Amino acid sequence: MTPTARTIHHIAREQRHLAWDNSIEPVLRIASGETVTIDAVEASGGQLGPDSTIDDMARLDFAACDPVQGPIYVQDAQPGDTLQIEMLDLEMADWGWTAIIPGFGLLADEFAEPALKIWKLQDGFAEFVPGIRLPLEPFCGEIGVAPAETGAFSTIPPGPNGGNIDTKHLTKGATIYLPVLAPGALFSIGDGHAAQGDGEVCGTAIETPMRITLRLTVRKDLHVPELQYCTAGPLTPRTNIAPYYATTGHGPDLMEAARNAVRNMIEYLERTYGLSRANAYMLCSVAADLKINEIVDAPNWIVGAYMPTSIFTGMGRS
Repeated sequence: MTPTARTIHHIAREQRHLAWDNSIEPVLRIASGETVTIDAVEASGGQLGPDSTIDDMARLDFAACDPVQGPIYVQDAQPGDTLQIEMLDLEMADWGWTAIIPGFGLLADEFAEPALKIWKLQDGFAEFVPGIRLPLEPFCGEIGVAPAETGAFSTIPPGPNGGNIDTKHLTKGATIYLPVLAPGALFSIGDGHAAQGDGEVCGTAIETPMRITLRLTVRKDLHVPELQYCTAGPLTPRTNIAPYYATTGHGPDLMEAARNAVRNMIEYLERTYGLSRANAYMLCSVAADLKINEIVDAPNWIVGAYMPTSIFTGMGRS
């Protein structure tokens, strides 16, 4: 479909909400095919900033986390249609944060103490510790439409409406398709990430404020049951330039296999690069990719955790 040149609309940081709810009044109404620029707050909803310390974690109100900007009413969007979202541009702030939040994450029962990493984002990279440097590939973790059901639904778990999908391949140039479930679609977006591993295992990525520019188009010729997308190109081209080190976990339960794969990667990072266990866990969240390696040989399945060795710029293996 050929886009037409139209006014670029704007949504401010303050125009946000904390639930998926089809009764929320839209902050903006647009025609199909129009472009919107959105200034999105980061996942803490402004509770953390570039000068935050571990002491701020004790005051973090988890109920205020994961806000989304919107909703946007798209004219002519009706249940059964598809909303096409073209990610035209994603501009990060110059800082971000990664945290271990007690009670949250794949290994929440093993990490009872909070941890916080404040990142400096510049020139397309962020340094974790000296010798570990991550390329930045920004995307939004929260992308969704209002649900069909009445009531308020948390923004934390994903659902048929999209929501907190935390899919790192939805970078600039990607095209996303979501089913329209309520009149006008009532689209919202937020949760800017500067980098993330597939799985976001500690519960946070490199969380950062984001200026998002996108185009929303109603597709009446296309019907999708839930989220589908086309990436902008090959996956993770900036890290996929060297070998990966992988650890695995096996068993009859995919979740426990994933936990074991991450535990084994944490142990590898501690042993090989001298990281603390908490730092190794956070590095897994922002850089390691979980993959289902085998799901047909009952009764056990295999999940792998893949760490790109390209990020270890000044640290040798031992």
